[in-house]
Amino acid sequence: MSTLYLLHKPYRMLSQFTDSQGRATLADVLDAPGVYAAGRLDFDSEGLLLLSDDGSLIHRIAHPRHKQPKTYWVQLEGDITDEAIRALASGVTLKDGPTLPAKARRMSPPNVAERDPAIDPKRHPVTSWLELTISEGRNRQVRRMTAHVGFPTLRLIRAAIGPWQLGDLAPGEWRKETLHAPRPTHATKPRTRQQQPLNTRKGADKSAKRGTKRNATPKGGRK
Repeated sequence: MSTLYLLHKPYRMLSQFTDSQGRATLADVLDAPGVYAAGRLDFDSEGLLLLSDDGSLIHRIAHPRHKQPKTYWVQLEGDITDEAIRALASGVTLKDGPTLPAKARRMSPPNVAERDPAIDPKRHPVTSWLELTISEGRNRQVRRMTAHVGFPTLRLIRAAIGPWQLGDLAPGEWRKETLHAPRPTHATKPRTRQQQPLNTRKGADKSAKRGTKRNATPKGGRK
């Protein structure tokens, strides 16, 4: 049994519990000793962050080998084009190599609280929203992908990690889930001699017979 916390990390908060520079940390919104974040969100990103007191669960969620898909709601500078969306879906080539194909679609502004500070409409009079799902975890990958196709990211909200959803959590709010480890469907029985492959049994029997003949006393010899 493991405990999992689903937290809506606010904008400009670190994905850790301490900071020597006095910046906002998870300790400002969550008092849960012994828990650690499964992965991270950048200081200037918002949205779903998973935390647990179970190290093996954190590993299963965060390790790239497990490829948990992550869905982001992205507010972009400018009105994103169909061509740019197709490029993101097909994969783009960044400085650290090509990205895997992603799921990308235009979306209406999500029902989330206004960011503090809000995006200045005078500086960014035209914006659009994109839902992007990726299965990689490179550094600032979403921001680099959208900039690569000509639409810089203004606001980045993680909406889902695998099966876990941000839902209606407001910034700074969290909810707790209890996960029960699945039980094995059957017990593993030890192998018996009868379960050994037939050719292995025959080989063993022949070796035993040869060993018996070599150790036998020759006819008429000394005992």
